[in-house]
Amino acid sequence: MLYMATIEKFEDLEVWKKARELCKQIFKYTQRNEFSKDFALKNQIKDSSGSVMDNIAEGFERGGKKEFIQFLFIAKSSLAETKSQLYRTLDHEYITEEEFKDTYNECNDIAKMLMGLIKYLQKSEYKGIKFQ
Repeated sequence: MLYMATIEKFEDLEVWKKARELCKQIFKYTQRNEFSKDFALKNQIKDSSGSVMDNIAEGFERGGKKEFIQFLFIAKSSLAETKSQLYRTLDHEYITEEEFKDTYNECNDIAKMLMGLIKYLQKSEYKGIKFQ
């Protein structure tokens, strides 16, 4: 049986769950007094981290393998943007070096999961729910 055939909703995807946790962690950072006043960076990092989980969900709901893969790549790009913004967050001393490392490593884990899913889908005969 194909892996994707067992996934009925995007909330079942482990990579989406991890992206959601990342988004929640970023939100907590942005609530800190100094960070909360830096509206541009706060909004940008919240938006990019939110885009990771949102693009996974949107791609899944498109119902086709090719579109899903495209949205997974977009999610991966948003993740790279979040990683870059983490450097700015560290440089502005809104987070500690340890928080940076932990969150950056979490981003790397999500990136690996995204690529694993992309590679799986590319090799899979699964075409998508809209083709069943």
